[in-house]
Amino acid sequence: ILRPQVKGNTNIRVSLPAVCFVWQIAMIILFGVFIRYDEESDAHWVEFRRENNITSDIENDFYFRYPSFQDVHVMIFVGFGFLMTFLKRYSFGGVGFNFLIAAFGLQWALLMQGWFHALNPETGKITIGVESLINADFCCAGSLIAYGALLGKVSPVQLLVVTLFGVTLFAVEEYIILDLLHCRDAGGSMVIHAFGGYYGLAISWVLYRPNLHQSKRLNGSVYHSDVFAMIGTLFLWMFWPSFNSAITDHGDGQHRAAINTYLALASSVLTTVAISSMSQKRGKLDMVHIQNATLAGGVAMGTAAEFMITPYGSLIVGFCTGIISTFGYLFVTPFLEKHLKLQDTCGVHNLHAMPGMLGGFIGAIVAAAADESVYSREGLINTFDFEGEFANRSVGTQGGFQAAGTCVAIAFGLVGGAIVGFILRFPIWGDPADDNCYDDEVYWEVPEDEEAIPPVLEYNNHMIHKHQDM
Repeated sequence: ILRPQVKGNTNIRVSLPAVCFVWQIAMIILFGVFIRYDEESDAHWVEFRRENNITSDIENDFYFRYPSFQDVHVMIFVGFGFLMTFLKRYSFGGVGFNFLIAAFGLQWALLMQGWFHALNPETGKITIGVESLINADFCCAGSLIAYGALLGKVSPVQLLVVTLFGVTLFAVEEYIILDLLHCRDAGGSMVIHAFGGYYGLAISWVLYRPNLHQSKRLNGSVYHSDVFAMIGTLFLWMFWPSFNSAITDHGDGQHRAAINTYLALASSVLTTVAISSMSQKRGKLDMVHIQNATLAGGVAMGTAAEFMITPYGSLIVGFCTGIISTFGYLFVTPFLEKHLKLQDTCGVHNLHAMPGMLGGFIGAIVAAAADESVYSREGLINTFDFEGEFANRSVGTQGGFQAAGTCVAIAFGLVGGAIVGFILRFPIWGDPADDNCYDDEVYWEVPEDEEAIPPVLEYNNHMIHKHQDM
């Protein structure tokens, strides 16, 4: 099981093209067999409209969901991509591999989620529309979060494997949580963030690199790479209200989810700045905290966003998660690395795993506390979908199932991640040696730089505990 510490062979000239071509051809074949347009994107829409007394084309779901879809799509490719460019020598890998795995992941996600949620038993076909595209992007997000824990330490072929299994696991745990347990999780605190965070952490734990300190000089940022990462942060921050409200119920649910997320995000910025400043002897801010912990309010609001948590309740959620996430960067990440042998490049534990878990439990508490005087009878049925076989479920029971759903997501992440990690231990994937991590030179044609890279700079390294003077 112990990896032989030989200089890794990072030549992927055969494996990467083979995986890309074979998997893309498989996608074409599977789409040909299974995937068709749904009634709102099919040419039969004109007849469908007449038969269902729909007065105008504006009633097509496209016009409800497409603005949300655009925002989510920007978050996946620009937001996540640029957030991972903070490393001084790994910006191509951050934004480029993010692009690759999201583009593959969304195709596989349309199939996996289709088989679970949209398979027509008569025809054996999956129908897709604009909401399917949003859900596929959400599904990719789980694997992109996992990438954050592995950033700089894995090959693109390994990342495609992470995505293949990540999307598959995601579709299964999402089906269990949303359909079987009948949880509500519009913004994915449980199914996306808690799952994706713990999935990445488990893989990283299995792929522990004892001599990673040999790449220490590259595990950090430079001035301009932090500015680029901040672009990612701002795109994520601006569009998070869309992310949490994208697939909520039309009407009040979507409206409320956007407002609650907007408030939680604003609140987490102030507490992040406060704790970041307090943690340094002269009160200086740390860019790592500002890039990441300012987003924790959006993560923790994912489940409760569509509930009646009240505007001040949203501010409280943001207030607490900004503090908790920043403490995670200050204390938990160094602790995990030192004692649990867990190397988490981007600190996904503090931005996704922990706030996602908290978001799931916040959702459970808010659901259990719901009552008719606040929601109205019809409002409760509408918000929690108490219909069909769940018509007699009480809010207390719903709260219990919400908490159970959070645990299911974490379990899937940890167990699935450990298994995938062991698959990635085989010495066939072209991953870099311990002294060759965090370096674009390994997988990219990098243009010659005018200024040479300075020697050991431990500035803005997510790992090194540089707050001994606190």
